[in-house]
Amino acid sequence: MADDSSETQDLKARGLKLQGQLFMAFFRIGIFGFGGGPSMIPLVHQEVVKRHAWMEDEAFADVLAIGNTLPGPIATKMAGYIGYRVGGTLGAINAVIAVIVPLIVAMIGLLGLYARYGDQRWVHGMGLGVVPVVMVMMAQLTWDFFAKSRAGMGLVATLATGAAAAVLILVLGVHPGLVIGAILIAALLRPDPNPDRKRAQGEESAP
Repeated sequence: MADDSSETQDLKARGLKLQGQLFMAFFRIGIFGFGGGPSMIPLVHQEVVKRHAWMEDEAFADVLAIGNTLPGPIATKMAGYIGYRVGGTLGAINAVIAVIVPLIVAMIGLLGLYARYGDQRWVHGMGLGVVPVVMVMMAQLTWDFFAKSRAGMGLVATLATGAAAAVLILVLGVHPGLVIGAILIAALLRPDPNPDRKRAQGEESAP
């Protein structure tokens, strides 16, 4: 009986610790995600993949791709899904609150600061000084995704897909969500290049 009680307390402690880690991870994302939107993606990657290892790069890329096909801010969508995956329903609520609250507080505070000191040069410099840092983080994440794509698809397919996406999004003005959705559908409809190998694997795993 005492062992059961001790085990229950241990599970609760680990659950609370995990929820605390989730909250702090997405709180940091909310605090340092200057500019919001895409600029927060490298921070999410740093916390979720590199710091806590809650998911692999491939899974993160899938979440990012699917999240971009849906309406709404990408940061809250990723926070909700990752929080749910790591900590269940409570984790989803926890992560979303953690990433939203800093944004609201910062917005109120910065707008008040700007209204009072908007004519000061240092106020304008606050936002401009962060831009190069965000640029470097986005470049690093882009390179990581390029390396993963090249390893999985090959260099030619990666460059061709990237070039086609660039033309559709930057030149023709197609919404990124539509481009990502079309690629996902094409991947689902593409015939399996190695059906015999999958059949053999299924036979080996069968009892």
